[in-house]
Amino acid sequence: MTTEEGKTLYTLIIFSENVAGLLNEITSVFTRRQINIESLNVSASSIEGLHRYTITCWSDECTIKKVNKQIEKKIGVVRSNFFTSTEIYIQEVALFKLSTPKILEHGEISRLIRLHAGKIVEVNPTYAIVTIEGMTNEILSLFHQLMEWDCVLQYVRSGAIAITKDTRELLDEYLVERKKRFLASK
Repeated sequence: MTTEEGKTLYTLIIFSENVAGLLNEITSVFTRRQINIESLNVSASSIEGLHRYTITCWSDECTIKKVNKQIEKKIGVVRSNFFTSTEIYIQEVALFKLSTPKILEHGEISRLIRLHAGKIVEVNPTYAIVTIEGMTNEILSLFHQLMEWDCVLQYVRSGAIAITKDTRELLDEYLVERKKRFLASK
């Protein structure tokens, strides 16, 4: 995905040890280069003791390579890779708090929710809570359509979560290689 300025949406997937202050160090790399982070998600990874950062930003290839190298140099970072939208699968989750009276008044709102595979998870006389998961553009499409009905009381969207489409797991290969180097140095 490319913007008018010729920049591409990149997703960095970073694995690190759980070190206090590391998130600040990583985000400061973006700040120094005046790159706005579009989305940031941090959670435990599938490998015990490692955390996974998923960061999306608009950049050019030369700059994102430099950012990636700077992040990999941080103490506590195990591995960092960057990807374009064709190399990964991305999902987000959104929650909407909608006006129940407006939903009851306009059946089209319920149809929109179903059309976007949204789920109504709670309803009371004042509001209904709807959840949807999907690609950013799908979620934003529903948001804009619901705004036209003036029924949105609250809206929140998670940061992107992503997995690579590659059949190899780059982190696993890296950890095996690192272990071999460590054992060879003994």
